[in-house]
Amino acid sequence: MIDETLLDDSERLLRADTRGLLRGAATAGAQVRTAARAATEAGIDGLRPEGRPGTILIAGTGPEVPLAADLLTALPGSSRPEAAGGSAPLTVLPATGPLAAPGALRWTLPRWAGPMDLLLVTSAEGTEAGLPLLVDAAYRRGCSIVSVTPAGSPLAEATTHRRNLTVPLTRPAHQEAAGHLVAPGPYWSLLTPLLLLGDRLGLYEGAGQTEVAALADRLDRHAERCGPTAPTAGNPGKTLAAECAAALPLLWSEGPLAGAVARHCAATFTALAGTPALAAALPGALTAHGALLTRTTRTSEDDFFRDRVDEPEAPRPRVLLLREDAAAVPAGSAVTAARDLAHEHGIALGEIAPAEDAEGPLAALADLLAPLDFAAVYLTLA
Repeated sequence: MIDETLLDDSERLLRADTRGLLRGAATAGAQVRTAARAATEAGIDGLRPEGRPGTILIAGTGPEVPLAADLLTALPGSSRPEAAGGSAPLTVLPATGPLAAPGALRWTLPRWAGPMDLLLVTSAEGTEAGLPLLVDAAYRRGCSIVSVTPAGSPLAEATTHRRNLTVPLTRPAHQEAAGHLVAPGPYWSLLTPLLLLGDRLGLYEGAGQTEVAALADRLDRHAERCGPTAPTAGNPGKTLAAECAAALPLLWSEGPLAGAVARHCAATFTALAGTPALAAALPGALTAHGALLTRTTRTSEDDFFRDRVDEPEAPRPRVLLLREDAAAVPAGSAVTAARDLAHEHGIALGEIAPAEDAEGPLAALADLLAPLDFAAVYLTLA
C-alpha cells in the first residue's frame, strides 16, 4: 500500500528520495536541451545523408534502447524524396551474458549486417566491454556507426578511432548520475540525439531542433504539474501513483506512439517501483488481458473463510487507456469496446491522452510519458 500522507509532504518525499529520482524526472526538459546542444556540436545537423539506411541496428543497456526502437518506428514517416519507401527496418540487438551486470554483456551483429546498415549504440557510462567489441565488428562489416556516450569513454574512443560519429553524453549543470538504471528522466539525454538523427536521416518528420526545443519546454511544464510540491488533487503523477498502488496496472494503448509509451512505462513500473504492470495494444489487449478481468469478476465476492493475514486479497486490475488523440473516438476504434469490457467486469479505467494544444508527435509523447514517469517515482518512494 502507498503512504498517501507522504505524497503531500514534499519535505518527506525529498528526504526519502536518496537516489535523486525526483530530480531526474523533474529535469527531463533540461536534459533534452543539453543533449540537443551536444548533438548539434557533434555535427548531427550537418549530416548529408544519401538515402536512408538499409537497416537500423540499436544496442545498449538502458531503458532508452527499447523506447528509441519503438519511437523510431512509431513517429510519422517522412515524405522527403530521399526517404521514399518509409522508415528503415529496425532491429534491437539483444544482450547476452552469464550475468545482467553491464560488464558481462555481449552483443552480436546479425550475419547479414553490412555497409548499407546503421548501428546506433547508447551507454550512460561507456565502459561496458561488449560495446567497443560490437563497434569493432560493425566497422569491419562496413556499417555506419553513431554512439551516444560520455566523451573519453572506451565506447567513445572506439567509435571515434574508426572515424564514425560520437555524440558526447552531457548532463545539465549540477545533475548527478541516476541512482537506478531505469530511473525516469536521464534516458532523455541518450534518446534526444537519436530522435534528432532520425529526423536528419529522413526516417520521419517532426523531431527536428524546433520540435525538440518545444518538447523540452513541455516537459518543464509537466515537471511543475507533477512535481513534489504540487498537491495530489491537481497532480497527475501523484494521482496515478495512488490509483495504481494496490492494483495491477494494465496499460492499453491505441496507436504506435501510445504503444511505445505503454511498453516503456510498464517496464518502469515493474523494474523501478516493483509494481507489476502489463502493456498491450488494442484491440489485442481485450484478448490478451481478458482473463485477468474475468478472473477478478469471479473472485470479487470475498471468500468468508479466507485468512485475512496469510491470504491477502490479490490486487485488482486497473486499466490505463493511452490514446494519441483526445478527440472523439474514430470509426473502427477499439476504445469503446475497451471501456465496455472494463465496465462489464467492474474494473476501474482511466484514460491518458495528449492535451488539446499538443502539436506534433513529440508534444503528444511528452503528454503521455511525463505523468507516468512521475507516477513510477512516487510509487517507488511512497
